[in-house]
Amino acid sequence: MAEALLRHKANDKFDVFSAGTSPETVDVRAIDALSKFGLNASSLKSKNISEFDGVNFDYVITLCDKANSECRNYPQAEKQLAWDFPDPKTRSGSNPFSATLNELNNRLSMFLLVEEKSHNKDYEQSTDKYLAGFDPLAFYKCLTDDIRLKTLMLTHYHGELCVCELMAALDEDSQPKVSRNLAVLKKANILTGRKHGQWVFYRITPELPLWAKSVIAQTTENNVPLITTELQRLNEMNNRPNKASFCQ
Repeated sequence: MAEALLRHKANDKFDVFSAGTSPETVDVRAIDALSKFGLNASSLKSKNISEFDGVNFDYVITLCDKANSECRNYPQAEKQLAWDFPDPKTRSGSNPFSATLNELNNRLSMFLLVEEKSHNKDYEQSTDKYLAGFDPLAFYKCLTDDIRLKTLMLTHYHGELCVCELMAALDEDSQPKVSRNLAVLKKANILTGRKHGQWVFYRITPELPLWAKSVIAQTTENNVPLITTELQRLNEMNNRPNKASFCQ
């Protein structure tokens, strides 16, 4: 799966090969996951690592601890990376191969980003300029506060919320307390606000990096019980503003 993904993402930059120390027939579930991902996997086959004896590689990437222990210090590798992914054959869940494929896709995207940056000074400068407006440390610090985390989860679920809605959902009587936490999220470029009369409505910043949006989305979708009470309070809120009148 990693071979097919990397060929698709960077076939113009790399010659890509995959092999194993104890190869087995390609699992049909891997082919199915790749096909659903939009990749043609008909030409893939399992290979033994011995087929590449004597071949020099710029990168050798192992995908589990077992492979890392068996191929540590690969002799023909300029650079070796050791990643650890769960075996989809023994992984629980409804779509284990698709889950592993998505994780591989994210890791390979990071790999390409890092390696391209290290070889391209112009890219590095443009990336540093972009990152100047978004601080990952500030992002994660924001998630350590109960009000801010729940605010992000509620906003992700509803799309846009005003201060009075958040006060009702969080059961907070102090508007300044809620507003202070919103100001922190806005300063970190995680939330953006739009003013309507005396009220400001907040939503996840559209330009937020995809990885950060994914963190908020997955945190919300996998921890719904954390905001069940808040969602219920919001549903029971009297005189809840609509998109036409908002907060009167």
